[in-house]
Amino acid sequence: MTTPDTTSVGEAVGTVFGDLGVNCTAPLVVLGDRLGLFRTLAGAGPLTSAELADRTGLVERYVREWLRGVAVAGYLGYDPATDRFTLTDAYAVVLADDAAPTSLIGVFPGLQALWADLDHVEEFFRTGGGMGWGDHHPALGAAQERFTRPAYVHGLIAEWIPAAAGIVAKLDAGAAVADVGCGQGLSSILIAQRWPKSRVTGFDPDDASIAHARSAAARAGLDSRVAFEVADAAAYPGGGYDLITFTDSPHDMGDPRGAAAHARATLAEEGTVLVVEPLAADRFEDDFANPYARVGYAISTLVCTPSSLARPGAAALGAMAGEARLREVLTAAGFTRIRRIAEDSAPVNIVLEARP
Repeated sequence: MTTPDTTSVGEAVGTVFGDLGVNCTAPLVVLGDRLGLFRTLAGAGPLTSAELADRTGLVERYVREWLRGVAVAGYLGYDPATDRFTLTDAYAVVLADDAAPTSLIGVFPGLQALWADLDHVEEFFRTGGGMGWGDHHPALGAAQERFTRPAYVHGLIAEWIPAAAGIVAKLDAGAAVADVGCGQGLSSILIAQRWPKSRVTGFDPDDASIAHARSAAARAGLDSRVAFEVADAAAYPGGGYDLITFTDSPHDMGDPRGAAAHARATLAEEGTVLVVEPLAADRFEDDFANPYARVGYAISTLVCTPSSLARPGAAALGAMAGEARLREVLTAAGFTRIRRIAEDSAPVNIVLEARP
């Protein structure tokens, strides 16, 4: 190991210290969300710490320090002449509006789960094995549901499913839908709400996720049209499905090829399989230009790869598998017509349509 030059060391320190700052800011973002600070700042124009504290009913001294921490992170504007802070409209649709397609605020609370489960993942590096979604800290599932909601509302429902040839007419008339790897049921419920004549069944191997999904469907008044069952992706019951969706789930499965083959076997004639997966390059070196890749590989290491290695098959496809590997999985399962029908603008997801 040679002694690096001073410039290289300075650059390394700057990069790592910058990342340390990012990580230290994350709890402040969570506090801003929990305490309603971002929502109060949104559209309010410039505010002093005292004005923000008064509007939120919080202690001014804490609010002042929070404002300064979030401002130096670049999330707030600051006017030293008036000592006022501003949340711009651009940042508001990222941090203060869960319904916006650009919302990212739902991700931050899930970071608690990544730290909480770190000891387990460390041990997997030494011994192998893994842990399913249901074994993680509960903050992970809640964050996943909240983060994906705007993407599914504005993407899955409004654009991705409609982009599949002929499927909207079937859904409008009343189709049978299987949502495989449905997690806490968000995608299943959204499909049922949008197409009330169709019946949706969500399948997931995690008991707690299915229990949550059933409760959510009941609260939405959809339990007569949306069913949830604990089942493996390669062995769920039923058949004749007009649409089978895999929403961010194949990379978590132990046997994604088996899941794809089972989908092929349970698909109705001229049925459609829709696969939503994180957007990744086919060559790793090309992912350095992908703004999502840093998040994707981190989550894949801490959550998705352990999930797959905990399941029979242990394929460990990885969240950043890329389109070519996804096509290989689908082709091996007997699908001959595969096309890329969508990609969201973030960019975070890629959407493939597959037919036999």
